[in-house]
Amino acid sequence: MRSRFFLGSGAALAMVIVAGACSSTLGPPTATVDNVVDTVTLYALTGTPVGTPSAYNIQAPGPVRTDSEPGYDFSFDITGGQGALYPQGALFGLGRTSALQYANSFDATTTAPTAGWNDSTALNVSVGTVVLVRSRVITCSTYAATVFEYAKLQVLAIDTVGRTINFQILSDVNCGYRDLNTGIPAH
Repeated sequence: MRSRFFLGSGAALAMVIVAGACSSTLGPPTATVDNVVDTVTLYALTGTPVGTPSAYNIQAPGPVRTDSEPGYDFSFDITGGQGALYPQGALFGLGRTSALQYANSFDATTTAPTAGWNDSTALNVSVGTVVLVRSRVITCSTYAATVFEYAKLQVLAIDTVGRTINFQILSDVNCGYRDLNTGIPAH
């Protein structure tokens, strides 16, 4: 089976593209993008066709293929019958800026925390598990700051035979915001 890991340097280009979305010179730009809940399916890194998406990009947002796109924040695999999410630092050769941590409740988690992030090991997940995600570092060109974007997800199903995970996810792609509620974040 071919390797699903792309170790190129296209991440810098992705950061430049995302940076253009920020639009203020006096601090965090006014939020303009609605936070919405989406439902996503990812395929395991191993035991599935190379062309299937096994990772998620908060900044786009959406599922991505790991063999052709280095710009992602976490990936999914099943080992020993257990589902797991991997920040980039948990995979050989990839950066350690994206990170994960568990949360108690999808609905009750309304703001991304400032501490407690895991950037180098996988988190085991099962149905009902809630995970918070911190993106790779982005630079807001007109905000003149390096920031993260945040998301929260809840596992809805894991199919160990089909090697997929299905989850609901809310991503806040507004530059400099930590809000994890639906709608346009207030500053």
